[in-house]
Amino acid sequence: MAWVGFAMVSVFMLLILTRRLSAIVALILVPVAFGLGIGLGPQMGEMIMDGVLKVTPTAMMLMFALLYFAVMFDAGLFEPAVKRIIRWVGDDPLRITLGTAALSAIISLDGDGATTVLVVVTSFLPVYLRLGLNPLILAVMLLLTNTVMNIVPWGGPTARAASALHLDALDVFLGLIPTMVIGLVYAFAAAWWLGMRERKRLGWVPGRATDAGPLLVREPKASHRPRLFWVNLALTLGLVVSMGAGLGPLPMLMMIGLALALVINYPRLAEQRERIAAHSESVLSVVALIFAAGAFTGILTGSGMVDGMSQALLRVVPEDAGPYMGFITALASVPFTFFMSNDAFFFGILPILGAAAAEYGVDPIHIARASVLGLPVHAMSPLVAAPYLLAGLLKRDLGELQRYCLGWALGSSGVLIIGALVTGAII
Repeated sequence: MAWVGFAMVSVFMLLILTRRLSAIVALILVPVAFGLGIGLGPQMGEMIMDGVLKVTPTAMMLMFALLYFAVMFDAGLFEPAVKRIIRWVGDDPLRITLGTAALSAIISLDGDGATTVLVVVTSFLPVYLRLGLNPLILAVMLLLTNTVMNIVPWGGPTARAASALHLDALDVFLGLIPTMVIGLVYAFAAAWWLGMRERKRLGWVPGRATDAGPLLVREPKASHRPRLFWVNLALTLGLVVSMGAGLGPLPMLMMIGLALALVINYPRLAEQRERIAAHSESVLSVVALIFAAGAFTGILTGSGMVDGMSQALLRVVPEDAGPYMGFITALASVPFTFFMSNDAFFFGILPILGAAAAEYGVDPIHIARASVLGLPVHAMSPLVAAPYLLAGLLKRDLGELQRYCLGWALGSSGVLIIGALVTGAII
């Protein structure tokens, strides 16, 4: 069964890395084909349903959380922060780099990296170009903050890790909060250093007037609800506090939060339908991916493949290193997530690492947390869309973007791993 499992994972990874199949299709058809091939036909239905049931809470949480933050974004909850930061930075390179990091961290709360890139770049790129700052610094600030904030439970990596190991995404996240704080400290330290360097390069002098022209003016959108800003802020803070205090299951809290957000901001039925429809495509693709992953891991686990693969891995890993599987997983996540997609790593590699770690008595939640610490490096991978989008908006070559950002990304992953070790998140 170990060899069958390795073959199945290899075929799955090959198909999605070569883009022969989408991740959703490969997650469903590959295990079904292998299951039929080894005679699991009568048992496959139960295995798939067991796997799907285990990921249902995560899929529910993701669906309602993504819709909630999308509605808050449409309602303009983040607009005051954008405008205030833009006004605060002025023409000071140091304030601009710090403001870029701050805005990126705030917008990243919605769990959608593409939205963060679009908002931050459109807000700050004119300021960078106007004052002669290096636009690649903007990319570094996005990289260092967005990848750390993307560890939130409704972010893709944490949800994938929780689904692959059948854990609660909130439990995975809560143990990583101190590590995230350390990662953000590193990000803002980098912003300060780069800002000071740009001050020196540009010869900036405090109080000296510039002829740079007016700041970018952001036009309000029809979906914005500025009069409800404080209500939306109170609702969001209340939701976050409720999640932290464990007042109820995360999917339930997100369901209630979304319902209140829609009723408060868009009381008309047509408006509610319009807001949901505007984001349904992106939400559906994420939820379908999680359910498909349940089918994949259901067959992988129920057939005994994971057990066989973990035993094979145990024979490779020195026995003395067994208790440190969390640290090993964190180190492995850096190259693995750079050279393969998130889906390939979290659904192909992580279940094997988790099963092997369990044989040494390592808590699977430590493995799940360790698996997301390579995110900063993954964000620069040529196999994901984000760096292409960023390079296009900045009008720079992807190779130039990677050369400038990769060192900072490695530093961020290193800081996250050290932070997770110090705070006991992965050991």
